[in-house]
Amino acid sequence: MKILVPDMVEFLDDVDPRAEVALYDPAVPIPDEHRDAEVFVAWGNNADNLASAVQLPNLKFVQALSAGAEKITGAGFADDVVIANGSGVHDRTVTEHAVTLALALARRLPASARAQKAHEWSRELGGVHLMRPEGAVTSLVRARVLIWGFGNIGQNLARVLDALGAEVRGVARSDGERSGFPVISEGRIGEVLPETDVLIMILPGVAATQNALGAERLAQLPDHAYVVNVGRGTTIDEDALVDALDSGSIAGAAIDVTAVEPLPADSPLWDAKNLILTPHAAGGRADLGANLIHENLAAYLDGTRIKNVVER
Repeated sequence: MKILVPDMVEFLDDVDPRAEVALYDPAVPIPDEHRDAEVFVAWGNNADNLASAVQLPNLKFVQALSAGAEKITGAGFADDVVIANGSGVHDRTVTEHAVTLALALARRLPASARAQKAHEWSRELGGVHLMRPEGAVTSLVRARVLIWGFGNIGQNLARVLDALGAEVRGVARSDGERSGFPVISEGRIGEVLPETDVLIMILPGVAATQNALGAERLAQLPDHAYVVNVGRGTTIDEDALVDALDSGSIAGAAIDVTAVEPLPADSPLWDAKNLILTPHAAGGRADLGANLIHENLAAYLDGTRIKNVVER
């Protein structure tokens, strides 16, 4: 049985002897010599490569390493091909990036960079300050952080933020508690946005989350609030975000994703006030990808339950 693995995945050496591992380049169509593959690992694939994978005659199982598998499920694989996503693979790396963005906003790193470029030792940014000045967030310590999208990544992020001293709540489909943190339902988010200092979004890019954060909900945030998005770009109304930033109705934002990627050169996001923009960098490292491949490859070969199967 042959499994195709992208050549940029750090694959463990102790591969199940029942499997033949073949590395492939996800930027080009799959060579004819690998058309006998039964298992296909998807990561960083372009459209031509995915189109060629769809045509593999013996394909039975696709293991995506992305946390969201919308691109894979929409590629046209046959209904009898099992597709699993990479949930759990990116918990630590996306957490790392989300914390970086939130700290960069709270600690005003863009302003420090501008001061450095101007050779200015800014007394406004340095020196002695109140811990909780009126109308400003200057630290994550005791900051009220709301994580919208409280799955594996959100809960891992919550633990890190909690260790930094933040007061963390999650937003999910229903009220309750997850990993020891209070969770409110999406229908009640309007009740807590006015008391949120930092809103971190980790929502999937599906129809139900399109423009989930729009003008109305942005207006519910206090004017000192920050918004961070490490989920999908389609979950924020970008025009409304630019308006909120330019008008000062929120203090700043940091987004790793946009509705159209790469971001067009004429997008107003490039020049929006107090916006940090990173080019979809949060989850670009498949931290635990090899572990998931091994686990699900064994399940496939043994005929047992495959982890993270996507319902289609």
